[in-house]
Order: sequence, then C-alpha cells, then structure tokens
Amino acid sequence: QVQLVESGGGSVQAGGSLSLSCAASGTISVSYYQSWFRQPPGKEREPVATFYPRTDSAYYAASVKGRFTISRDNAKNALLLQMNSLKPEDTAMYYCAAKPWDGSWYDTQGYDYWGQGTQVTVSS
Repeated sequence: QVQLVESGGGSVQAGGSLSLSCAASGTISVSYYQSWFRQPPGKEREPVATFYPRTDSAYYAASVKGRFTISRDNAKNALLLQMNSLKPEDTAMYYCAAKPWDGSWYDTQGYDYWGQGTQVTVSS
C-alpha cells in the first residue's frame, strides 16, 4: 500500500506563490494518473491538475491553467505543484491522489491513493 504525504502548504497574500510536494512511500505505476485535488471550505472536492507519466502529459482545470504547473521529481519520488499568481479563491485543502488511467482524471471515483491534505490560504 502506497502512502502519500503532502507538504508545502501555508498562508500567502494574493499574487504570491507556493510550492506543494507529495511524497510517495512506494512506486506508483506509470499508468496511473498522479493528481492534485482541492476542497475549498464548505465546498466539494474539485480537480486541479494531473500528470500522466506514461505519456509525460499534464492536464489542468480551467481555473488554474496558466498559473499552476504540475510536475514530478523522480529522484525524490514526489509529485509537485507550483502555484503562482495565487488568488483568494485558491484557498482550500489540497490533496494528492493516484489512480489507474481511465480517461477521466478529474473524477474522484477510482482513486486508489489519497494523501491527508495540506492547507493553502490566500488572503486578499
């Protein structure tokens, strides 16, 4: 069983940047989506971005495209999320997760592994 542990959350002013990391305790297949989701206060969990190692592809939610960058640090076996130009509406608990490819990375169904989350707070 792979454990995922997020880090890097914190508080920042609007326009600032944060870098999140998700360390995995074991090997995740290259045929798995490795994704970030977030859950704003009082709202449902929503997709942020995914990285698919088999094709070296990245996909983003429209709300973060152009501001966030997802990548992998293979040496550290970690999934990264660089967040720039942060807005108050980016405030949420951020989770990393992984599931086998099924054509719908944005759907929370089917994710085998979830981290415990890291809080990001953006003030105006």
